[in-house]
Amino acid sequence: MSLHLELLPGVDWSIHVVDLGSGEVLASHDPDRLLSTASVGKVFVLVELAERLRDGRLAPDQPLDRRTVTPVADSGLWQHLSTDVLPLVDVATLVGAVSDNWATNVLLDLLGLDAVRARAQRWAPRGSDLVDVVRGLRGPGDPPHLSLGCAADHVEVLARLWSERDEPDSVGRRVLGWLAHGVDLSMVASAWHQDPLSHAEEPGPDATLITHKTGTNLGVRADVGILDRGGRATAYAVIANWNEHPPGAGRDDVMDALRRIGDALRTALG
Repeated sequence: MSLHLELLPGVDWSIHVVDLGSGEVLASHDPDRLLSTASVGKVFVLVELAERLRDGRLAPDQPLDRRTVTPVADSGLWQHLSTDVLPLVDVATLVGAVSDNWATNVLLDLLGLDAVRARAQRWAPRGSDLVDVVRGLRGPGDPPHLSLGCAADHVEVLARLWSERDEPDSVGRRVLGWLAHGVDLSMVASAWHQDPLSHAEEPGPDATLITHKTGTNLGVRADVGILDRGGRATAYAVIANWNEHPPGAGRDDVMDALRRIGDALRTALG
């Protein structure tokens, strides 16, 4: 089965969709093209964290203090909470569920950016990477992107995580568990009309469970994830970059295009 996609012109796309059971490529467009992926690169933080939990270097209940790093706003909930200290696994849950920027930087302070980037190199051979910490403003001396990525890398990462999903304490089980609560269903995942605040256990025998990570920035929309329908799993990665100047320019068209990709994927999967 192949999936026909009508792509919006004037946008740089990297797309890859694979049936994880058969390995069949359902759709692909410039899958190796590295584009800005905004918060999608936070997946590599979660992978490195899960590796250290698996081998015992870190403990799930280890307390983490957000005051060890400079506060950063935008996406996330920790900035709105009164507590400065949370258990390590709760900090990871904030990253997976709401892409929490402050929590991300706390984890990077614990793990080290260099270690996370080294992990990305091992898991993503085409160059997908978390380039920097999260910053409120990027100055001329800072890396221009939080992360870079291509669709083929992210599908490969998802496939690896999926293959470990049933193993207790595995990296795959932990990372997919954190991502399962992601609340941003505004892009490809919007086609399934699910409750963004409660979709980890969608009811019904034909329900599609969506486990994914999104990234949003000026001129960047990215959605990578796994669609599990009755045990049949499909990994997808859809990354769009465009010239969003002034802010808002082209955004509606790109969001509509992402929804159409989701609609086509939903129709194809049944």
